[in-house]
Order: sequence, then C-alpha cells, then structure tokens
Amino acid sequence: MTERLDVAVLQRRLADFATARDWEQYHTPKNLAAALSVEASELVEIFQWLTPEESARVMRDPDTAPRVRDEVADVLAYLLQFCEVLGIDALAALAAKIERNESRFPVREVPESR
Repeated sequence: MTERLDVAVLQRRLADFATARDWEQYHTPKNLAAALSVEASELVEIFQWLTPEESARVMRDPDTAPRVRDEVADVLAYLLQFCEVLGIDALAALAAKIERNESRFPVREVPESR
C-alpha cells in the first residue's frame, strides 16, 4: 500500500466502504458508540483471564497477536467513523485532552527512595 496512512485518509476509506454497501444509514452516533463499546469489549475479552505477566507477552503468541491487532483495528475504525459523523477532529481532541490533563495532574517531586 503506497497510500499515506493518516486519519483523514482512513476516515475517507471507511466512509467510502460504508457508502458502497449502503451502510451509512446505520452509522448514527448512537449505533457507532454502541459498536465501539462492543469492539472494545471484545479486546478486553482477550485479556480477561490473563495474569499481568501473560498480558504483557500477548503479542508474542502467534495465535493471540492477530486477534489483538484485529480488535484494535475494529475499535479504531468505529472511533474514526464516530468522529467523522460528529465532525470531531480526533487528533485535536486528544491534544486538547492531554493539555488539560497536564494542567490537572502536574508533575510532583518524587522523594528519592532510601
């Protein structure tokens, strides 16, 4: 694939995919938010019974790693479609949220351990 991967290009591809199948009628904010939640839950399901150590190694498992990548892709796809429908610039929203969090949670001096 030589196409540049950025948010706008991916959102356009998702919109074109939906339009070609006459699915945009179902892509309401409510439906997309619900689909996003379902896909996020499917990602959680992969990790549900893993120990913290097992979860840290999940991408080394040749059976599990593709499932994780697919669920991440599904979550991102629905999030980008949700943002497209509502006119939200996802990257600008994230940058603004990071700035707010930096103000809300300033770095504190951490005492040296003894």
